[in-house]
Amino acid sequence: MDFSSTNTALWSPIIQIGIIAALILLANILRRKVAFIQKTMIPTAVLAGFILLLLRSFNLMPIITTEFLETVTYHTIALGFIAMSLRVPEKTMETEKMIGSKSGALIVSTYLVQALTGLIISLLLAYTFMPDLFKASGILLPMAYGQGPGQANNVGSTYEALGMTGGRSFGLSLAAAGYLCACVVGVIFINIYSRKGKVNKTTSRDEVSGSITVDMFEDKNEVPVSESIDRLSIQMALICLIYLLTYLVTWGITELFMLISPGLANTVSTLLWGFNFIIGSMLAAGCRTFFAGLKKVKLMNRQYQNNYLLSRISGFLFDVMIICGIASINIDDLQGYWVPFVLMAVAGGIVTFFYLMYISKKLYKGYEYEGFFSMYGMLTGTISSGVLLLREIDPQMKTPAANNLITGSSFGIAFGAPLLILIGMAPKSDTMTLIVFGLVIVYLAALLLFMFKAGNKSKKK
Repeated sequence: MDFSSTNTALWSPIIQIGIIAALILLANILRRKVAFIQKTMIPTAVLAGFILLLLRSFNLMPIITTEFLETVTYHTIALGFIAMSLRVPEKTMETEKMIGSKSGALIVSTYLVQALTGLIISLLLAYTFMPDLFKASGILLPMAYGQGPGQANNVGSTYEALGMTGGRSFGLSLAAAGYLCACVVGVIFINIYSRKGKVNKTTSRDEVSGSITVDMFEDKNEVPVSESIDRLSIQMALICLIYLLTYLVTWGITELFMLISPGLANTVSTLLWGFNFIIGSMLAAGCRTFFAGLKKVKLMNRQYQNNYLLSRISGFLFDVMIICGIASINIDDLQGYWVPFVLMAVAGGIVTFFYLMYISKKLYKGYEYEGFFSMYGMLTGTISSGVLLLREIDPQMKTPAANNLITGSSFGIAFGAPLLILIGMAPKSDTMTLIVFGLVIVYLAALLLFMFKAGNKSKKK
């Protein structure tokens, strides 16, 4: 084998990874040292993604290929969700479960509000000024704002395969706009509410350090440090094994559909491979339950998952996913989409702001602003931008707002399952897009009813 620099297949991925690593460090320095960037609170990964996008737009980084960026974006979102789903959940009280489930309903209902906003814009434009516009394109708004670059990439690619030219870049561009909305709009309103005395803005931008205990790094009966295999190796082995199973299960389902109905298989296959992270998350949760069962019957004595390491791994994977997702945007693909892009980006930020403010006042009594800003940051960016905004007004995380983001996201997977079906139905035909629009309204009403009515009887008792 040729190990020299002439073997581009050997060295090209390493060079590209090295450049991305260098940009992460550069973005971190800029965020820490440049006052303007620091005030915007833009996450380091997002800043690195925009820097790489700018370099690629001016053809200053030709060695980093779009194919490589798309591949990394696709795999890291699935691997990240698998790492998150493997974590052993903490025991929670019934009251915490109820607010967690309501937070999950709030998250998914916000997706639905964003979907309605996007579909109203895309349908109005398609039936008036832009007849060639892909009518279901509006449903990319919740995928971009609510879910972030990973889902915008997957759903955009799926819609692109179904006829939406430039769908992937359109979705990723909306996701990038969502980050700006989370950071810029969020910071502006934190300052406004701070002047009004409604929130107490922290004066220090340094991260708050609390007391660190061993419990943060390990649980009882975990694999000891003196074991012959490193804990990190075990976490990586579990993640990679489950991703292999994800591939095999997805391949098996698509082959089964191919035997039953080739026509249906083409549609289902696109969705399954696009949403492979859902299958991965389910398998990871199943693995976690299987391990718990083995411990109950005393066939396994140790806990092999380490929550701290799994959180760090998922954080790393999502950071890489964000950088590659933003950097892979092709500005040329947005030609013809600038009007819907601007309308959806602006309307999405405004509608999300007022909807979350209204619900947070009713759902998060006593910490409505902490609950609002954390959710607004997450539902226009990702959970990291939600935590960044929350730290500005609740630096020591004294309110339950941070926990609501985590528990709500877990419940949101279950509540969001019907939305995935609607996403697959929407682009089938013009009539189906209108039917999906109506179904979104019905599901939104059901979630609102759950948020406002569930648990009220038990509270009275």
